Amino acid sequence: MQVTALMEKYILHWGEMGTRWGVNRTVSQIHALLYLSPEPLNAEQIADLLSVARSNVSTSLKELQSWDLVQVSNILGDRRDLFHTKGDCWQMLLTIVEGRKRREIDPILSMLRQCELEMVDDTETPEAVKDKIREMSRFVGTLVDWYQQVSQLPKGTLVKMMNMGAKIARFIPGLK
Repeated sequence: MQVTALMEKYILHWGEMGTRWGVNRTVSQIHALLYLSPEPLNAEQIADLLSVARSNVSTSLKELQSWDLVQVSNILGDRRDLFHTKGDCWQMLLTIVEGRKRREIDPILSMLRQCELEMVDDTETPEAVKDKIREMSRFVGTLVDWYQQVSQLPKGTLVKMMNMGAKIARFIPGLK
């Protein structure tokens, strides 16, 4: 496989965006390369194509596997693992969102619920502060409930909903 100028632009930008999302640049670049690659690649090919250290590729591939964004396959007679991305853009989006929810949102919701339990016996914290914690807990809980419902919808339904944009509000009773 040869990385063209257009592919390089995509890979470099995906790496830059990854750093803005809190993801290591090399991890993001490898993900971009594997997404663009028509065939699965082994770690040596990835290292050569991106001009990065083989050890960095191994670490990055483990990270991508922990996010469930990359799958491993093998060819009979070849000891090397081959890596490729899973699914299409929609599957990638849902996988990333689910991973972020599990790593970032679920712990927040757990902490907020624990705070709500503790505030029952807490006489020191002002009621206005407790109200803000309850409000945040309801807000995050509503986001999680909404996500869980939407994530179960078929891809075609999700696409139609997104294409509707704000027009979807007309289906809410009582709104004009």
